Amino acid sequence: MQGLYNGKSLSPNDGVLAPLMKHLLESMMDSELESHLQEDKASGNSNRRNGKTKKTVRGLNTGKFELESGRDRAGTFEPKVVPKRQLFITEQLKGHVLSIYAKGMSTRAISDFIREMYAMEISATEIFRITESVMPAVNEWRSRQLEAVYPFVFLDCMHYKGRKNGRAESRAIYNILGIGMDGRQDLIGLYSTLLAKECW
Repeated sequence: MQGLYNGKSLSPNDGVLAPLMKHLLESMMDSELESHLQEDKASGNSNRRNGKTKKTVRGLNTGKFELESGRDRAGTFEPKVVPKRQLFITEQLKGHVLSIYAKGMSTRAISDFIREMYAMEISATEIFRITESVMPAVNEWRSRQLEAVYPFVFLDCMHYKGRKNGRAESRAIYNILGIGMDGRQDLIGLYSTLLAKECW
C-alpha cells in the first residue's frame, strides 16, 4: 500500500507476470530434459539428470526473475524454448505463454501453441510430453485460491504480435490485477481477445 501512496505503478510492468512466466517455462524445460533423456536411453546411452542450473532472465514487461533448468550428466542437453545463453524473454515468447493461460485449455489448443512457440522442428512425442507437463501447471494456476477481498482492482490490456496460419497478426490479452489487503499484487486472471469479447 505504501507503494500506492508513493505513486508507484501497479501495472504488470513491475514484474507481476514474472511468476507466471517462470511457472510455465520451467515446466516446459523440465519436459524437454525428460524427452532428451528418453532419446538418449533409446540410443543406448546411460545419460541421466545431474542437478539444476539457474540464470536471471528479464522481459520487457515482466521484470527480472530467476529461471531454473535441469542438467544432464553428459552435458548434451540444450533447452529450446529458452536456450542456455538467452537472458531476455522476447515479446513473442511472452505473448505465447500468456495466450496459453488466457485461452481454452484443451490439449489440442496447447499442442498448437507449443508447436508455434518453438518455431522449429520438434517431434510429435516431444510436443505431447511438453503439453502433458504444461497442463497441470496451467490448471494449478487457474484453480488457485484467490483472496476474499481486493480493495483495488485494475483492468489492463497488452498487445503483442503473433503468427496464425503463417500470417502475422496483432493479439490482445486482457489482464485483471488485484491489490490484496496486505498490499501484495495478485494477477487475478488473463483473457484472450475472443474471451474478452464474450465477457463484454
